[in-house]
Amino acid sequence: MLQKWIKNWAELATTPNRKIALEIMEAGLGSIDTSEVIKSKIKLDNNILIVDSQLFDLNEFKKIKVVGFGKSSGVAALALEKILGDKITAGAVVSLEKVDCKHIETFAGMHPRPSEKNIEAGKKIFEIISGSNAEDLIIVLVSGGGSALLCYPEDEYIQGARLYDSFLKSGKTISEINTVRKHLSLLKGGGLVKIAYPATIVGLIFSDVPGDIFENVASGATYKDETTIADAQKIITENNLGDFNLIETPKEDKYFEKVYNFVLVSNKTAVEAMEKKGEELGLETKIISTDLYDEVDKALQKIFQISRGPSLRNNIFLAAGEPSVVVPKNAGKGGRNLHMGLEAIKMKLIDKENFQNSVFISFASDGMDNSDVAGAIVDKNTIEKAEKLGLKAEDFLNNFDSYNFFQKTGDQIITGPTGANVSDLMILLTKK
Repeated sequence: MLQKWIKNWAELATTPNRKIALEIMEAGLGSIDTSEVIKSKIKLDNNILIVDSQLFDLNEFKKIKVVGFGKSSGVAALALEKILGDKITAGAVVSLEKVDCKHIETFAGMHPRPSEKNIEAGKKIFEIISGSNAEDLIIVLVSGGGSALLCYPEDEYIQGARLYDSFLKSGKTISEINTVRKHLSLLKGGGLVKIAYPATIVGLIFSDVPGDIFENVASGATYKDETTIADAQKIITENNLGDFNLIETPKEDKYFEKVYNFVLVSNKTAVEAMEKKGEELGLETKIISTDLYDEVDKALQKIFQISRGPSLRNNIFLAAGEPSVVVPKNAGKGGRNLHMGLEAIKMKLIDKENFQNSVFISFASDGMDNSDVAGAIVDKNTIEKAEKLGLKAEDFLNNFDSYNFFQKTGDQIITGPTGANVSDLMILLTKK
């Protein structure tokens, strides 16, 4: 198997079971490759744009504009340019880094805490879509991370940064924070559609939101928002998030009559690809959930409880979501996935007595688990290395410093930025 994504494969694949688990991870990442997704779902045939089997006659439009926001938008823009070329009249996307596009201006914004860098991109996107008419086609590349990366007007990034800081301490779900974000912005919560009206909008959605709540991806810039200022204020008040200047999102149906949203990829795409790979390797596979929002310990219990018992060995158990972690102010380094791996050790879900040959992986599909690593691989070898080094999982958990624990044991998974983002993904191999 060609290892395309995991850069430190040789250091990690030290046992047959580790190799199997890592192969399944590779299959998941391969299925959400943004360039390949665009290539397979978007076609151009004699000036007919085919988007996931729906046809758009480009002869009906005088201008084709491309805007985008989120971790996948730069890679997606580059792939879309290869299809549309100089048919693109104007464009701007903001992701984590600039890419070498010819017709679409690219910006590198800050994430997950927005900053002034994001405003320049937001202003450019606003300018491109403003003043559009019925003869304009606007293609919108929407992906996870867009809620932080897309900011306009200027006070949105200031309020957004305060909201993010408060949100970390609350342990609330992404759905709840995005409800508030929609009411801080001129572009989120369908605001982009209103500004671009009466243009035709084609939204290409790369979902990172568990549970198929696609209007929450990047806070729903191309979806009609059903929430209100009152809903946002209730979340703010109940969680003591602070004071914010809220605005209402557009509710009129007319703005959304020519909006076509296509969900090109989600965490189900990755989980189903990993399931298929497990079956190819001769293992029984089971998808536990693609909607894990539970606290980390409860999420782990869901994954591991179903795998108990001698009749359930030689299995792959798969899950996806964004387990919640309440992060204290003086936290160390690491994200949800590294924390989850360390919690599995503390809870003795993976140890030298139970599941002696089992392997657990939790990883961020964007390759950056609030750090420069994607996640961690955990098995009895991890425990043994930690014991030899005198490392206690509980000490690192108390300091929220999972990054340094797995750096010392050599079990960090390094992919670099994947250009994709469909939530966190978990693999449990219970093989004899």
